[in-house]
Amino acid sequence: MNHNDEKQVNIDEVSIDDGAAPVAETASDNEMVEKLQTQLSELNDKYLRLAAELENTRRRAELDAQSRARNRAMKVAEQILPVMDAVDAALKHAPDDAGIKSMAMALESAFNQIGITRIESVGKPLNPQFHNAIQLIDAPADMEPRPAPNTIIEEMQTGYMFGDTVLRTAMVVVCK
Repeated sequence: MNHNDEKQVNIDEVSIDDGAAPVAETASDNEMVEKLQTQLSELNDKYLRLAAELENTRRRAELDAQSRARNRAMKVAEQILPVMDAVDAALKHAPDDAGIKSMAMALESAFNQIGITRIESVGKPLNPQFHNAIQLIDAPADMEPRPAPNTIIEEMQTGYMFGDTVLRTAMVVVCK
């Protein structure tokens, strides 16, 4: 036998089954790929859930901070309302006093800047959400035009809103 004879392959000895061993490894590789894809999908799902939870937590914290700031501002505003009532009463007794007028304008300006507005009452229909009727009377005979029933004819204490929240209802007199 010479050296070239050893490398010679007889075609009759080769069969299809000779390639079967690598196919078994491929099936194992496919299973591994599927497992890895499943794990990747699970991890991606966890990531997306955690990202959504983090965003929700951030939003809740932001809303809580805004709510706390609003509540603090409302408490301060409620403490200032008696000062505004005193200035309004002084203005009714001395309507020409420049100092009182100046103080009333300054307070009104400050209220407007922080979002506090007066509740309109006189001439408006009674609305229990904004008005507290403390007296129900017949309309005065000399009042022109004659007000409709449940119309506010006098305001005893001004009501105030902070944005869309009632700080204090207006105390009013309503005609029958």
